[in-house]
Amino acid sequence: MAYTQIEKLCQESDAALIWKPFYVAAVFREVNHNIKDMRSNPIAHKLAYYQSDMQRWASRLGIKIARPPVYGGGSLPLNSAAALRGSFLAMDQGKISEYAGAVFRAYWENLEDVSDRAVLVRIAIEVGIDPVTFVSQLEASETRERLAENTNEIMQRGGFGTPTFFVNGSEMYFGNDRLDLLKEAIRV
Repeated sequence: MAYTQIEKLCQESDAALIWKPFYVAAVFREVNHNIKDMRSNPIAHKLAYYQSDMQRWASRLGIKIARPPVYGGGSLPLNSAAALRGSFLAMDQGKISEYAGAVFRAYWENLEDVSDRAVLVRIAIEVGIDPVTFVSQLEASETRERLAENTNEIMQRGGFGTPTFFVNGSEMYFGNDRLDLLKEAIRV
């Protein structure tokens, strides 16, 4: 949801958007332990509310969001590490927005498993990234290190989930529902 708004918000506010992909599962393991428990033992009425709230936001934003079967608390665990590592090549080639959008649509709209290399290769081709280079970068040690560095950085800065935004390098805003506050902070 935040992806659909953040670029426009930054453009309208004349703010630089610096992408920092991080592995949220590692963040959950290290600093936000209750997420795993919540997903392992969901509270039915809270989960129902969460789903309806997501649909309200999706309707407001004019996007489609479904509950992927490969999702925390779903029938299969999600491993987004490869998709995240692929984002570094997309960033290096100036295609991060297109890549991120394609990954989000594949996952949230089409209910595809974005840990599946075939899905990721198709996305790379779709956004104009050479698939051979893409696949080789997924396992490259420098790509793994970049993801680990960003993941450690978000935790050191007090982050505990996604989406997380920082204004002027330090003022943190978490969640799609904080974008109005983020916009106000940028304008100050």
